[in-house]
Amino acid sequence: MINPSSFLRRALIADAIFSGIAALGFAFGAGVFATLFNLPEALLRETGLFLIAYAAFVGWLGSRQTMTRALVLIVIVGNAAWTLGSIALLFSGSVSPNLLGMVMIVAQAIATGVFAELQFIGLRRSSDAVAV
Repeated sequence: MINPSSFLRRALIADAIFSGIAALGFAFGAGVFATLFNLPEALLRETGLFLIAYAAFVGWLGSRQTMTRALVLIVIVGNAAWTLGSIALLFSGSVSPNLLGMVMIVAQAIATGVFAELQFIGLRRSSDAVAV
């Protein structure tokens, strides 16, 4: 267990907020965004549904007074993997987004990578919990 730094807690909460906003948009507005970005509606809806659970988990984790280092590392590695996966999606040929869709994918990949980095910095600033 660790005593999370305030930096780590803020990075987790910010991730949860932004992921939650994206989750609601994609889960409930997948049809609109599919047309706007020229991306498959099912991909956007399923991404939104996943992000609902993710945002709830990360928000819960960020609200803890102590947290397991392993859970924080899972979030960090997950964010890094999401960043790489998003860029790989563009090069895979499995989707054909328009320019706005490409910009959205790259922008959210960068944002997710930034969250991973901020969370890693916050984890390094955290201290081990002392058993009482």
